[in-house]
Amino acid sequence: MTTTDAAPPQWPVPTTPPVHDPVLFARAMRDMRLTWRARGVLAELATGYAPGQEPRISELAALTRDERLAAEGRDAFRKAVGELRTLGYLTPDATTATGVGERLVVDLAPAADAHLIPQRYGYGPLTDGS
Repeated sequence: MTTTDAAPPQWPVPTTPPVHDPVLFARAMRDMRLTWRARGVLAELATGYAPGQEPRISELAALTRDERLAAEGRDAFRKAVGELRTLGYLTPDATTATGVGERLVVDLAPAADAHLIPQRYGYGPLTDGS
């Protein structure tokens, strides 16, 4: 449903695909060291915002319950960001003095060491074993 009086989104929808390596992104999304929540935050931050238009972590954490549509709370969000920082998926922007509450840069390099669920029973990734 679209209306002409609807407010534009706070962060623009990307107009170009992300420049991340799709294999590393897929490995990151399957990294069992991360909770589902942390993977969702990583996917949001890796979607390809234009430089300077990425949301700040403090802006995302400050969204009201109404704006989040009663989704995850602030503490859950902060915990997910902490997971991503601990594993190296998010690092402070070099232009940020402290890194606290500011933009964090997505780095998918830790996905090279992702803990993935192994294949079972010799089935390939595109077969269901039947």
